[in-house]
Amino acid sequence: MRKIYTNYLANFRGLSHEIWLLALVTFVNRSGAMVIPFLSLYLINVEGFDLPHVGWIMSCFGLGSLVGTYFGGRLTDSIGFYKVILFSLFFGGVGFMLLQFIDSFYGFCIGIFLLTLMTDSGRPAIFVAADTYSRPENITRSITLIRLAINLGFSVGPLVGGLIIANINYSSLFWIDGVTCILAAFGVIALLKPKKQKDKKPEKTIVVKEGVPPYLNKLFILFFVIMVANSLAFVQYFSVMPIYYEKVHFLSEDLIGWLMFINGATIVIFEMPLISWLDRKKISKTMATFWGIFFLGLSFLVLNFTSWTGVLVIAMFLMTLGEMIGFPFSNALALEMAPKGRKGSYMGLYSMSFSIAHLIGHNGGMNMANSFGYFSTWNIFAIFLLFVASLTIWLFFMLRKAERRKA
Repeated sequence: MRKIYTNYLANFRGLSHEIWLLALVTFVNRSGAMVIPFLSLYLINVEGFDLPHVGWIMSCFGLGSLVGTYFGGRLTDSIGFYKVILFSLFFGGVGFMLLQFIDSFYGFCIGIFLLTLMTDSGRPAIFVAADTYSRPENITRSITLIRLAINLGFSVGPLVGGLIIANINYSSLFWIDGVTCILAAFGVIALLKPKKQKDKKPEKTIVVKEGVPPYLNKLFILFFVIMVANSLAFVQYFSVMPIYYEKVHFLSEDLIGWLMFINGATIVIFEMPLISWLDRKKISKTMATFWGIFFLGLSFLVLNFTSWTGVLVIAMFLMTLGEMIGFPFSNALALEMAPKGRKGSYMGLYSMSFSIAHLIGHNGGMNMANSFGYFSTWNIFAIFLLFVASLTIWLFFMLRKAERRKA
């Protein structure tokens, strides 16, 4: 056990202090967004919206994330990562504080869209900054540390947010979220010196593109459909599921925060060792994607087995197991399927699967729960994911057949 712990820490030795500061800023930013996991509960319990209205507001959350990430990348290229990070932290903090003063449906749609646009505009800038402040041999480990900070923030944020709501109120959550983001912005100004992005203008080379674009690759389109479907179900855990915890199992916000903490903490502790072990076992990336979908579907199914509240913990572990196995290997599968010279376009389409899921998944789940009830909704998602898993098996055999033709 001590050897495992030592090897785990060894992965992060030798990184620059700027990278550690970026990780700290990312952690504050992600954990500071503790409003988001409880947003659906706030909209229902405090603002009095029904499930369909909450679904549309959450769709605006997804749209804001999509637009913010896109323009954040463009702004990073034009004005530099440093200014974009400051903009995202400061105005995101102001946005969190102002959000509590909105009380109309259309106001929330616009407010949530603008808030996530500002907060998520900093995501591309953080990774560009990691590249700039890293030595070439440390880039991969630097990005790993940033990803670890993101997951740690997503685990601590809901826990702290739940405790704040239970012991103080929702309003204080917005103030604390806003203040922490603004303090992080001032921390960047005080501790992180601006640095020019690494020169990315090598000698002109001729890029040879092989294969076909992603939208003409039938197998990749099948894979894209699988990932959209999987993500549609996955996002339910961050919008519809908190409402289910409260309305059906009568959990308070602090207990909901503890449940969400299980997800992030488990990923932080076990994902790297699990992925390394599966890599050594040489598991097929397609089959790993299948198992990720299978465990996610099982997490919905077990919720209807019993009314015992402990089943929520079991479901959360199953979902987390599916997330840890499925997402890293599906990412690697997308890269593997991309031909030479077209990896950017293939990964762009792969990334869009999550944006599409945020746009329609929250809304669809809210309306299903409102129309059919939670019991039927979880069964529908379980059966849906069983079908998606069968598509993944089909993709596995189709890819093997394609490999044999090449050989």
